[in-house]
Amino acid sequence: MVSQEHKIKIKAQLDTLHHTLDIEQKIIYYNKSKTNLQDIYLHNWANSFKGNETPLGKRLVEDYKKDFYFSDDNERGYSKIHSLQSKNQDLDAQEVRGQDDVIQIQLNSPLQPNDSIEIEAKYTVKIPRAKFTGYGRTKNGYHLRFWYLTPAVFYKDWQLMSNLNMDDLFEDVANFTMEVIIPDNFHLQSNLYQYKNSKGNLSDYYLVGNERKDIILNISKNAKRFKTFQAKNTIIKTDIYNSRIDNKASSDIIKRQIKFIENYIGKNPHTEILVDANTVNKNSLRDLYGIPDWLKPYPENFKWETRFFKALTSKYIDDVLLLNKRNDYWLTEGIQTFLMMEYINKYYPNVTVFGRFSNLWGFRKYNLAKLKQNDKYPFLYQFSARRFFDQPLTTRADSLSNFNRKVISPYKAGLGMRYLQDFIGDNNLTNSFKEFYRNHRLKVTTSKEFESIISKNTEKDLKWFFNDYIKTSKKIDYKIKKVDFLKSEDSVAVTIKNKRNITAPVSLYTVKDKQIKSKIWITDVDSTKTVKIKANDFDKLALNYEQIYPEYNSLNNFKNINNSLISKPIQFRFLKDIEDPYYNQVFFNPNVKYNLYDGIILGVNFNNRPVIKHNFEFSVTPNYAFKSQNLTGSFSFAYDQFFEKTKIYKIRYGIAGSNFHYAPELSYNTIYPFVSIQFKRNTLRDVGTKSILSRIVYVNREIQPSQQVIESDRYSVVNFRYIYSQPNVIRRLQYAVNAELGNNFTKLSTDIRYLKFFDEQRSFNLRFFGGVFLSNNSVGDYFSFGLNRSSDYLFEQNLFGRSENRGLFSQQFVISDGGFKSFFNQPTFANQLMLSANTSVSMWRWVELYNDAAILKSKNQNPRFFYENGVRLNFIPNILELYFPVYTNEGFEVTDSAYPTKIRFVITSSLDRIYNFIRRGLL
Repeated sequence: MVSQEHKIKIKAQLDTLHHTLDIEQKIIYYNKSKTNLQDIYLHNWANSFKGNETPLGKRLVEDYKKDFYFSDDNERGYSKIHSLQSKNQDLDAQEVRGQDDVIQIQLNSPLQPNDSIEIEAKYTVKIPRAKFTGYGRTKNGYHLRFWYLTPAVFYKDWQLMSNLNMDDLFEDVANFTMEVIIPDNFHLQSNLYQYKNSKGNLSDYYLVGNERKDIILNISKNAKRFKTFQAKNTIIKTDIYNSRIDNKASSDIIKRQIKFIENYIGKNPHTEILVDANTVNKNSLRDLYGIPDWLKPYPENFKWETRFFKALTSKYIDDVLLLNKRNDYWLTEGIQTFLMMEYINKYYPNVTVFGRFSNLWGFRKYNLAKLKQNDKYPFLYQFSARRFFDQPLTTRADSLSNFNRKVISPYKAGLGMRYLQDFIGDNNLTNSFKEFYRNHRLKVTTSKEFESIISKNTEKDLKWFFNDYIKTSKKIDYKIKKVDFLKSEDSVAVTIKNKRNITAPVSLYTVKDKQIKSKIWITDVDSTKTVKIKANDFDKLALNYEQIYPEYNSLNNFKNINNSLISKPIQFRFLKDIEDPYYNQVFFNPNVKYNLYDGIILGVNFNNRPVIKHNFEFSVTPNYAFKSQNLTGSFSFAYDQFFEKTKIYKIRYGIAGSNFHYAPELSYNTIYPFVSIQFKRNTLRDVGTKSILSRIVYVNREIQPSQQVIESDRYSVVNFRYIYSQPNVIRRLQYAVNAELGNNFTKLSTDIRYLKFFDEQRSFNLRFFGGVFLSNNSVGDYFSFGLNRSSDYLFEQNLFGRSENRGLFSQQFVISDGGFKSFFNQPTFANQLMLSANTSVSMWRWVELYNDAAILKSKNQNPRFFYENGVRLNFIPNILELYFPVYTNEGFEVTDSAYPTKIRFVITSSLDRIYNFIRRGLL
């Protein structure tokens, strides 16, 4: 009987001078299908590094990575095919159009079912830098993955996929024989059985393995990089270990993990398992919480142990279950996440997300401090679901946002497994895992097979899970609508309401003093359903009390039975916290501002914004200004309405206002109701945004008692604004169209901005502003377009001295209207038309050269032309910048004795903006 396993034989020699592998490869490919094959496809992922137009090159740009785009040819890689033959005859082969890393071989005659063909290939692989994807040339050698030609899988059709930096190549298993020749000062580790022969200054490694796939080679000058651990019949090779944990302790932990995994899914058929740091580090969010390792927040071996367990679980599943992870990732990721939750629950049930910092005085009473490791799964899912950023689990993996692919979708899938376990009871889920693993290991399969197995192993209907839960982004949200006491029956009638459009099982608990008294599962709650429970000793009813399944909103899961008028007292929390189902929370934080007229402004901001935001939000900030000795402040109330089935993402309705001083002893009040519409992105991988804002801004400026009220003191402006933003990592485009209708004017304007990077540090920036008055009966230039500074009559800008015409505060720069930085002797306002272009070019790090030009037209005047150039020191964008004018149409600026007064600066007192910058840079 002929073996039906593919055979791959490789002889490869490493050239460390040119960073290439010269490869001779023989593939014996068996047609395992029932279809006559007219052609065969080979995945050639080594060729995905050849240029920016490959699927990988485009994907890296989508992922906001520009190092590959601007890299030199000597940093990139390729695969150069010298020959492809069968029986000493050249094969008709070419790259698939649009997929540089897939080769199509057209056969001279169809390959019949159960027949085989032998393909011989000679090719050279140029090894790229590992910094692009984690695989390639490293500081001490080479870490190679997806480096050889691999037959594509035929399952009903050819399963072709390009390298998208997701490590998900769909491969069938094969019997491997490899010979790898490397310089003798390097050492090789792999996930195959291996032995070495020395030949002069070369080392000849022989690698053998049956029914294997995804062969990883680590070639390094460090002979001690990898450690080997023996666990019964399994050899674990790894470079993930904690040097502070001795070998025996590490070995015991690994043995414990293997036993734990095998108790849930079964034994791994392979004797050699390689767990490498490159793969683990790439596919994990190690700094999700932003706590540096050197602070040692967790028990000594916790981080290493959990990272290793995740990697080991991945090896048990991905190396054995042959699924197309572009389509069926939810199953493999769901099992891995579920096993991690079970492992944490058994060995580290009390470790919190913030580790030992949860016990810090002042923090330990926060709900954030009490968040356990396993609580993060429903919490982060809810964080995404409440903003409607989650995606169905059947969404192709290459269409998921990166955050969903790495976090939310695996978490939802894992929670789904826990949901099933609790709902179907007994050991049905674990038994189904084992049956699926045993019957389908090392065979091409799909998640449909798992669905069949688990549906067979329980009498309960699971259609809700495999249809709505898996295939849609429908969100579970039940609430206890009412509770009636039935004294004659000594029972309680509980009415449960389904607030959304998925009918899934819901768990009902009775609770006393936060301890569970009873629990039942209720099904078929499509709108409302009333159930009766025994009136035992409990003080609270709760749905999903243990957070077994993910919910859209868990705040409405509780109902007190004591008929208290105030079921949720108010709780004040400093800064921010996780929402608490037992309290109505109000958060407060310090508010610090400054302007020339109010001086230092101190206050407190009160809001209802927990870590996961509500649809309704309020923010009230009373302040005291020490210089003006007045109470000032601001407020806002807003409600977000989300849409699931339209092109509109959300509509935000609100009203806001403020009160500060705009001149010495003169205050202003603003109030503006608004409606904003934010449109959905084409996909969640699209980082662009489109929005429309409409508002009416009412302004009342205080005047001196001796002055008469004029139009610029009390006015209202109807404002419509459309904003489009496409912040590509190489080219960025943003534009806004603005319409304003005032008491005595109507005007239109547009602001277009374009940024193009030349390399990772240098860029070209272009801004165009165009504005025109359709009508203008206003007096003076208060509502006119400004060349180097607008009057900011809508009070949108954070200006320190908005009424200053000279002195330091008059030199503050906020880009608007004409966007010029220089001061001019002639008038710089336009009450009819303004066209302006601002450009800048990076020269070195934060040093830029800027050039601006503009045309201004006012009524009854000839057009005026302005231009300028200078140097911009862009230390921290939008936080700290300096502008040094050099030349304008009025002459050289640097020779002016008053030159220091011409320097413009950007500086912010916004703590939010500073915090966001620090967070982006450090976390």
